Amino acid sequence: MGAEARILGHGGIRVVAQAAEASETTVRKGVDELEAGAEPLGRVRRPGGGRKRADEVDPGLRPALLALVEPDMRGDPMSPLRWTTKSTRRLADELTRQGHRVSADTVADLLREEGFSLQANAKTVEGAQHPDRDAQFRYINDRAKEHMGAGDPVISVDTKKKELVGQYKNGGLEWRPKGLPTQVRTHDFLDRQGPGKAIPYGIYDVAANTGWVSVGTDHDTAAFAVASIRRWWKARGSHDYPQATRLLITADAGGSNGYRTRAWKTELAALAAESGLEITVCHMPPGTSKWNKIEHRLFSHISMNWRGRPLTSHDIIVNSIKATTTHTGLSVHAELDPGTYETGIKVTDKDIDALPMHRHRFHGDWNYTLHPQHRDTVSAAEEPRPAKHLSARSRADDLRNPELTGMTEPALDGLVEQLSQRLDELREHGRSQQRGGDRIRARGAGAKDRLTTADRVLATVLYLRKLGTRDLIGQLFGLNGSTITRAVHQVQPLLAENGHTIPPSTARFRTPADVTAFISSSRPTKINSAC
Repeated sequence: MGAEARILGHGGIRVVAQAAEASETTVRKGVDELEAGAEPLGRVRRPGGGRKRADEVDPGLRPALLALVEPDMRGDPMSPLRWTTKSTRRLADELTRQGHRVSADTVADLLREEGFSLQANAKTVEGAQHPDRDAQFRYINDRAKEHMGAGDPVISVDTKKKELVGQYKNGGLEWRPKGLPTQVRTHDFLDRQGPGKAIPYGIYDVAANTGWVSVGTDHDTAAFAVASIRRWWKARGSHDYPQATRLLITADAGGSNGYRTRAWKTELAALAAESGLEITVCHMPPGTSKWNKIEHRLFSHISMNWRGRPLTSHDIIVNSIKATTTHTGLSVHAELDPGTYETGIKVTDKDIDALPMHRHRFHGDWNYTLHPQHRDTVSAAEEPRPAKHLSARSRADDLRNPELTGMTEPALDGLVEQLSQRLDELREHGRSQQRGGDRIRARGAGAKDRLTTADRVLATVLYLRKLGTRDLIGQLFGLNGSTITRAVHQVQPLLAENGHTIPPSTARFRTPADVTAFISSSRPTKINSAC
């Protein structure tokens, strides 16, 4: 408009303004810009022209938005959107209700400027970690290096997620003609009249990078788990390791192969007797099952191989597992196990004690070895004598072992001496309150204490070392758990008052026989004086 006005000369500004239906002031500005030699702006408005941004017009908009999306950090915990989905439309509606007129698109722009984005949950919180978690990982690593260095097999075992067999949805995407997805059931309810479910139990050979999967159809029991290991050993392991005399199994802490599962140990003992192998089991610490090598070396690749396809039969499952490979050379064998496995089988303490099982000194509950000796060949003379039948002198000698108490015998004696007087005073005060008056009998008359002062301190130390339950500690002293509970309640506060901290042990025991075996293994061999 300024150029046209200059061409027309005098009166051109008014003529152009009338023709363009614009203000004469606007046309005059164009003429002035041309005469000043200004470059074209390349835009309709000058910088800063037009409607202002919503957060500039309303300075309280941005803080109000942050208060809604971060109620735990910046806003009110009772935010109206605390328990609803925080979509941009819901956020815009709530802001408008609060007096901040804004659209969903503007909310999205403001969130991006503040560093927000749409994100899914991240599975990274593992809960409380066991204090010996890292030490157990190092222990497993050392055992694995030792076995592989000697040419013995090391396998990682676990049960994969149970799969429904039939026209059910399977996660993942698969290439299909556009608009023709595979049709599956609306609901993933198990059809009792259909083929049922599949239970893949995997064995991964760490050194050979090979996998073996038994696909069960009944129950995920310890018998099924060990039967799968037996199948692997007979068909593959014994041929790959013909000179092997040992087998190391790494497993997670729960399930059919968990460290608390008694049937798992009895079935492994039968396999050790049958195969002649010395079977060592090292369990992952609780809460770390995803660290088991089979999870990311085998199971993850199986899941990717059958993604997006309904598993309509057991044959499809077996063949899909067989076809699983990786660029690093993984090969997998799979077969169907149609056997039935009973549940609810009881294994008694006597059955466990009869097993040819040696618990390792470091966390014997997680690490143990089953020797190739059938339980029937273990004679009664070879079984360790239960600690609850020990005499007072033997108990003082054995349970005071520094491996159990975590302190030297002189240090234990000093602790007993330090607490004895205070313990006696507290006990006398408690008895006086129970009587409601002075003594009738002389001190020392009447029924004797089941535990001496030294035994009460020793029992409390053993319990605080977390060697076993209170019932187990009671069995070691030939008493019940209630007596140990009373002793702990008396001694533990005095330990805290005097600044004594009893660190937990890495050893765990389940029966008195386990304690006796541990003491026997830690006692130095005596040299015959005649030599």
